[in-house]
Amino acid sequence: SWTSRNLDAVTGFYVPDGQIVINHGEPRVGSDATAAMAEGFCTEFPDLVVHCALAPLAGHQGVFVLMREVHHAETDRYVRIGGWEEWELNGDRKVVQSRGWFDANEYDRQVNGKAS
Repeated sequence: SWTSRNLDAVTGFYVPDGQIVINHGEPRVGSDATAAMAEGFCTEFPDLVVHCALAPLAGHQGVFVLMREVHHAETDRYVRIGGWEEWELNGDRKVVQSRGWFDANEYDRQVNGKAS
């Protein structure tokens, strides 16, 4: 759904009042907030490709390990950054809560061309 830029498909993985938090940031709660977050990613990275490396589920818990390969819209720099999301799922396997993680310093280095 990310790679297709289908925001309805992205938000369709969440319950209507689901939430996502990325790197201890502000929680985004509800379908509108999830759609706005997804739209922001798609705007910042118009050629966004998300590769799923692993997605194990255990009852109402899941982990989505991913790799993003993109070009940043403003800097046109190629960015390849991994991360994961820890999911709490409901009985229909919709995301109730997601905690996402990626290396923000590495992201900044790649987007802005700064030496690490």
